Amino acid sequence: MNHVPNTTQHTASRLQPKTIVLTGMMAAILAVLSQISIPLPSGVPITMQTFAVALAGFTLGAWQGSASVLIYLLLGLIGVPVFAGFSGGPGSFVGLAGGFLYGFLPMALLCGLGCHTRKPFAALIFGLFGLALCHLFGVLQFALLSGHSFGLAFLQVSVPYLGKDVLSIIAAFPVSLAIRRGLQR
Repeated sequence: MNHVPNTTQHTASRLQPKTIVLTGMMAAILAVLSQISIPLPSGVPITMQTFAVALAGFTLGAWQGSASVLIYLLLGLIGVPVFAGFSGGPGSFVGLAGGFLYGFLPMALLCGLGCHTRKPFAALIFGLFGLALCHLFGVLQFALLSGHSFGLAFLQVSVPYLGKDVLSIIAAFPVSLAIRRGLQR
């Protein structure tokens, strides 16, 4: 798997306009795909965020992919309505679904590290491990705030999303390869 030039290296000397633009564009894509949302009674909606986070990591690599997710999270933190349902602000991070927001960072990082292996199967394993961490953070915060046991929280806010989220990881990988090929031309 070839890497996009100047997007997967983590050095100040490599921070070029193309890297900045791609990182910002991926943060914008994440904000847009977050609005494709189906609310559920648990308070944690079904969204396309998982796909977008995986796409950022697989396309841009560990550091720039994580940077794009961090930009998205910071925009939401200061109140820009980039989260699901056009929400934003500090309350999003301390609400029932806040743990999933935190979990996007290690997920993007692991997807990016996976693409550095240059082996598709390994990249998907890294991505799925990142997804597991994202769900772990989400379930823990939901359990803590709702007063439910970890098991019940897992059944409420992880199990209903796992199929869609695993498919999101699997689908993001070939899309990222196509984007990389296009960027290399």
